Amino acid sequence: MNVLIIEDETAAAQNLQAILKQEAPETEVLAVLESIEESVEWLGSHAMPDLLFMDIHLADGESFRILEQVDVRAPIIFTTAYDQYALEAFRVNSIDYLLKPINTADVRRALDKWVRLTNLERREYAMRQKQIARREQETFLIHVRDKIIPLHRDRIAYCYTTNERVTAYDYEGNSYPLDKTLEAMQAALPEADFIRANRQFIVARRAIKEITVWFGSRLSLHLSVETPERIVISKARVPEFKAWLRATSTIE
Repeated sequence: MNVLIIEDETAAAQNLQAILKQEAPETEVLAVLESIEESVEWLGSHAMPDLLFMDIHLADGESFRILEQVDVRAPIIFTTAYDQYALEAFRVNSIDYLLKPINTADVRRALDKWVRLTNLERREYAMRQKQIARREQETFLIHVRDKIIPLHRDRIAYCYTTNERVTAYDYEGNSYPLDKTLEAMQAALPEADFIRANRQFIVARRAIKEITVWFGSRLSLHLSVETPERIVISKARVPEFKAWLRATSTIE
């Protein structure tokens, strides 16, 4: 059995390799990769392994992004240091998931489950993993202490940056710290539903409650949820903003 490990914590990768050597000595670890970029490059230039162990949270982002860029046809066993709160969503789309620190019994259970699968079931798991990538394009995983909180993009009223920190706010006024820049959020959110109002705000169309003319032919946006400061559309960007509104139907 050929295995690929995607894990950016050296101690965790070494621990997993030691367990595999003990529990499945016939296993060949093809490589240990530490990032999304490295994983995409490796998978694009090598034969697909029989099985992947993939840490959910890598230094350069969520490992689901790998599935968006590469046609991964092998089943995956996810690993994570976070609790089961956010992992229920992944249960049906992966062979198994392991909570860190990974122990021998959990790896043995996951391998036994993989071995019992028929070839057809393995292919089905690999295909269903693509559902994760598609769903994660619509969901941001917010890391708060020892939990991961899934935040669907439809719940985002606006994103705000200050002091180089970006925060998303939902329609109840709850805040969610993001590990992305405002530029990255702008690229991740659909243009039809969100607009970059200015350097500090990205605003959801359905969050806009009222628009008023502001000094100097600028526009002031009033949302259905409180904001830390006034959202102003510059005079130069007013035509672009109006065109966006016309293209995205009537304000709710």
